[in-house]
Order: sequence, then structure tokens, then C-alpha cells
Amino acid sequence: MKYRRFGQTNLDLSVFSLGTMRCLESANVTFKTVDKALKLGINHLETARNYGKSEEYLGLAMEQGLSLPREQFYLTTKFTPTNDKYQLTNWIEESLTRLKTDYLDCVAIHGINTWEHLSSFEQAIEAINEAKKAGKIKHLGFSSHGSLELILSAINTNLFSFVNLHYYYFNQRNYPAIQLAIEKDLGIFIISPSDKGGRLYTPPEQLISLTSPLSPLHLTYRFLLANPQITTLSIGPSIPEELDYPLEIADHNSPLTESEKSLFNNLETELKSISNPCLQCYECLPCPENINIPEILRLRNLTLAYNMNEYGKYRYQMLENAGHWFPGNKGNRCTNCGECLPRCPEKLPIPQLLFETHEMLNGSPRRRLWE
Repeated sequence: MKYRRFGQTNLDLSVFSLGTMRCLESANVTFKTVDKALKLGINHLETARNYGKSEEYLGLAMEQGLSLPREQFYLTTKFTPTNDKYQLTNWIEESLTRLKTDYLDCVAIHGINTWEHLSSFEQAIEAINEAKKAGKIKHLGFSSHGSLELILSAINTNLFSFVNLHYYYFNQRNYPAIQLAIEKDLGIFIISPSDKGGRLYTPPEQLISLTSPLSPLHLTYRFLLANPQITTLSIGPSIPEELDYPLEIADHNSPLTESEKSLFNNLETELKSISNPCLQCYECLPCPENINIPEILRLRNLTLAYNMNEYGKYRYQMLENAGHWFPGNKGNRCTNCGECLPRCPEKLPIPQLLFETHEMLNGSPRRRLWE
């Protein structure tokens, strides 16, 4: 296992962190999964107040007696944005009680997804400062499913020491946030690269062929670990055995090899071969119907180029069903107003592509995991 400095927190975190959202089957499964992770060298555990019984089960695991004492690993939990100082203070106390610990190494504001979230949280910062003075929390960060512009603004408040980001080979929109976080010396935590990054634990045959002899998941981990400024990647096993494969790659954090670069070239060539690929410039926005045009066309890219149909459906069906966690309307809301057309540098027939993608990927909405 390799370890990297988590920005200005100065914590040395393992390059893989254990997310406990999926360790929900029982307290016993949580204990076995967490204990195995610690034995394999993971030293950062991440949970959240809203992850079902995750905090409770993790607290029971620590009470039962893990392989490492509390002071030898780092613990993060997350709270949704609030402008109520007293509510946030109560949440911190409740999480400390459930987790059966006296302090949290890191707290993240979970889901600064709108401008209102950012402005309202700034009113509750006093609760964080008081908890820091009392030794109950050490470092503050945030996660976001919002726009790049919002993420950059949150980083620029200088309130945070780390950031949890969606950034993957198949979705590089947030790269400027990576760059700004590096400039500000923020720790960088990549959220769910195996799932949000493409459901790469069950890749389609076409994608497997393009990345052979490596697996698509191996290659996406290498894409991230090859960047020395990215501190840690989350993995979210539901049982101990699901730790084995990702941690086989935990020592592979050197720069990309020529053969790995060649595999990425294969992927780029395949993408360029489809009809009307979207280059993700975001110039088509804003849409008067609030259609998430770039994301819909990104899913179209992946479906046509790599047959990532299941991932495309999984993400597309969240539109209009996940609120600010996955904002925007579906492609069938297009009214053919044409406002996006002159803004597209590739001159794509955007309305036509939106309707086509809707036909490919629409289906029954799915619940978010912790629901």
C-alpha cells in the first residue's frame, strides 16, 4: 500500500480509502470488511450521517476491537449543508456518539450541490470552528455533485482543507477543480471511480477488448493513481472479498507506461469513430428547458463508443429523479428551440441527439443506494 499527503491536512492517507456506504448488511459484515481493509494497509475510513446505519455499524466495529487502534487510522464523516449552527453542532455530537469516538479526523460537508448550499453553509461555519477548538474535529472539506463553477467557488472560499471530487477517465470535466485544489494545497479524494466512473466492475465486452490485457477498472485506477497530486480513491466493498482486486493495484502509482498510454489512445480512437461525438465543451448551456445536454451527450458517447449501455441507463435514469444530486431534465424535454445549435463548435444536431439518447437510455427510475 502506498500513502500520500492529503494536502494541507498533512495526513498521510493510503491511496485507497474505504467507503462504508455499502457495508450495510450487518454490523458483523461491517466489522469483517473494515478489519480486513486495515490489515491490508488502508488507513482511511469514510462514512456519512445519511448512509443508513453506516456510522452505527462502524462504531460497533471499533468498539469490538479492530486490528489497529483508533489513533492509527483516520476517520471521516459527512453532513449535508445547513445554515443552522445548532443543528450542525448536534449532528457532530450524534455522529461522535454513533461512531464511539472522541474525535473525527475529517468532516466533509456532503453535497454542496447548489449556490444556496454554499452560501448557507458559510453561515454555519461557527459550529465547525467551535468543534475544532474543542478537539472534536480536525479538518474540514466538502463534496459536490454540482457544476464546475460552483466547485471552483467553494474551493476559493478558503474554508476547506480537502475536496471530494467526481473525476475519472470517462468524465474529466472537473479537471480545473483538480488544478485549483493543487494550487490551494487541498487534499484530493476521488469519489467512487469504479461505480460513478463507469460501473467498471461489470464492464461490457467491447470495453474489455479495448483495454486488454488490462481490465477497464485497472486502467481507470491507473489513470488516477498516475497523478501524484490525487491523494486517495474511494472503494466501497459490501463484503470483505470485494477488497482483493482493487488493492492489487495499490502499489501501482508510477507514471503511465507507454503500453498504458496506448490503451488510452485506443479508447480515444474508438470515441472519435462514432457519429457526432460530443467533445464536452459545455458551450451549449444554458438550456431554457434545463436539459443537462452535456451529460446526456456524454452518456451517448459512452454507449455508442464502448457499449456502456448499462452505465448509461443507470446515470440517465437519475435525471429528474435525484434532485440536486444529479440535476437537469431528460432529453425528451427538448422543444427544438434551437438556442444551443449556434453555440456548438462541432455543429452537432443537438435536439436530434437528445431524442435519440432518450430512446436508448430511458427506463424506470432507480433508488439511490442508501434509500
